[in-house]
Amino acid sequence: MANHKSAIKRIRQNEKRRLHNRHFRNRARTLVKKAREAIASGDLDEARKATRTAVRDLDKLASRGVVHKRNAARRKSRLMRQLAELQA
Repeated sequence: MANHKSAIKRIRQNEKRRLHNRHFRNRARTLVKKAREAIASGDLDEARKATRTAVRDLDKLASRGVVHKRNAARRKSRLMRQLAELQA
């Protein structure tokens, strides 16, 4: 356990941020999962909507620093590649 006041405060801040960010990370995972399921179902319109929503959410997370920008870019790239395969 930390001994300094500043370290104790930092622990409190980190825990608060962790819980806050967890909500957004889980939501992003859910949206990506829904997009993958829509792509797998073969419904092009639904797949486009779901992918657009997931990409928007990943961009928000990256801009807020919840996930790294390259992590978001990688996930978006994979989703878009799957969508492109469906369209082809």
